[in-house]
Amino acid sequence: MATDAAALEVTTAEPPQGVVEAGTKQQHNLERKWTFWFDNQSKPKQQGAAWGSTLRKLYTFETVEEFWCLYDQIFKPSKLPGNADFHLFKAGVEPKWEDPVCANGGKWTVTSNRKPNLENMWLETLMALIGEQFDEADEICGVVVSVRQKQDKIALWTKTATNEAAQMSIGRKWKEIIDITDKIYYSFHDDSRRERSAKSRYSV
Repeated sequence: MATDAAALEVTTAEPPQGVVEAGTKQQHNLERKWTFWFDNQSKPKQQGAAWGSTLRKLYTFETVEEFWCLYDQIFKPSKLPGNADFHLFKAGVEPKWEDPVCANGGKWTVTSNRKPNLENMWLETLMALIGEQFDEADEICGVVVSVRQKQDKIALWTKTATNEAAQMSIGRKWKEIIDITDKIYYSFHDDSRRERSAKSRYSV
């Protein structure tokens, strides 16, 4: 795992070979640009460092070919070290509560105790996002996969937490996409700012 983590830390230096090659072939453009981010929280933080100081912007892509090259070579949860996150967010949106697009939003969260399930749910979610499968696509900010020792999780971030109808529609669609029957829960970022274990507001 250490090798993977080290590779991720320097991966901004140059794009994977497949991405370079993809640029010379016929491209299939996506509806919008997306950006992959990496956060290695297992690294010791400097004293007084702000939350998000370990967050790194890695690649922005806009074609199907670029996505598959990046996913296959780098952005699989199995390549993450423990206590680290991958993020896929719309280009121009940072995966932080403070970002203006995310500030009044919240997130649907799914937990997983099995790595194969996590990898499959992550990939299905990525394909749904870049393929614009959600009716409320404009409400979605991005998705985060978090690898932890006890329990992994995926969180789908949305823009307007108080728009219950939109969030419920997104939650139902997401459950269908990742093929789960267990209830999932939505929490407001505002609640999470105030208390670490924020109560959920919606569930589907």
